[in-house]
Amino acid sequence: MSSPLNPFRAFRIHAEAKPFRAGIESMLVDQLSPGELVIKTAYSSVNYKDALAGTGRGKILREPVLNGGIDVAGHVIATADPGFREGDSVLVTGSGLSETRDGGYSEYARIASRSALPLPAGLDLREAMILGTAGFTAALALLRMEANGQTPDMGPIVVTGATGGVGMLAIDILSTAGYEAHAITGKVEQFDTLIELGATQCIARKDLYWGQRPLETSRWAGAIDSVGGEMLSGLTRVIHPYGNIAVCGMAGGAELHTTVMPFIIRGASVLGIASAGTAYPIRRTLWERLSGPWKPRHLQRICTREAGLDELTEVFATMLSGGSFGRTLVRL
Repeated sequence: MSSPLNPFRAFRIHAEAKPFRAGIESMLVDQLSPGELVIKTAYSSVNYKDALAGTGRGKILREPVLNGGIDVAGHVIATADPGFREGDSVLVTGSGLSETRDGGYSEYARIASRSALPLPAGLDLREAMILGTAGFTAALALLRMEANGQTPDMGPIVVTGATGGVGMLAIDILSTAGYEAHAITGKVEQFDTLIELGATQCIARKDLYWGQRPLETSRWAGAIDSVGGEMLSGLTRVIHPYGNIAVCGMAGGAELHTTVMPFIIRGASVLGIASAGTAYPIRRTLWERLSGPWKPRHLQRICTREAGLDELTEVFATMLSGGSFGRTLVRL
């Protein structure tokens, strides 16, 4: 297949450099990780994992040097897979991007066709990347909760880290799917925004008191938790019988201190949400829902910033200092 011959820009991470180094570099397509599809990138996005990788604060890359960006969407310009044609709109989330192969922070990307999804009819490329890994993760959480028996009539679902990308999208998706959504956040000034997205109750993180007993009075039928640590420990004590806690982050800590009581007395379940390696059939199912019955109604409101490659370092610093709000779209 033919590829562009001119150099292009990419945000390249040298994970093993001493000192750590990341920034804009010039590349050629032939220098990218191998793959059947070359796409002209339209958009990517910024996730917490991207900020860790792009600053060296987390060991995300499994190769010494890669382009950042775990999400990418664009148009196919060259293909060695007969299942795709030039001009097709495609998206990829996770699937080794910025871990084992070059990611989406690049004007061109070369990707494995087995990980590329045709853009669903109900989304454009911009909307797909406002969703990105964050929306996919929130949807995967709900999919797994429902597979384990969660239903709207069991009661409200609480979302922690509610002003982050996963949190805001989770509230919107839950509300769209017929659930009552509650929100926990440290940013009380954003309560009105969370209510606009569909939250029926907002709780300030500083006002939470979980109690000290292994089981406290139950408050919610389930939870989507991107915080972990003490927050997750508290949630296990206050979930209704047979409710599910979907765990998809650890912004508040990686340790979990609890007892077996919520699990053997109330039948609560903790479900791990690992979006990066999700099997292709499940990916297809989730994107069909995200472009249809679960499509968030407030995507433009949730996209609070658009940034170019030159602004990524600043965006990463803001995110890791706890100052991010909503989703940052990366335009290429």
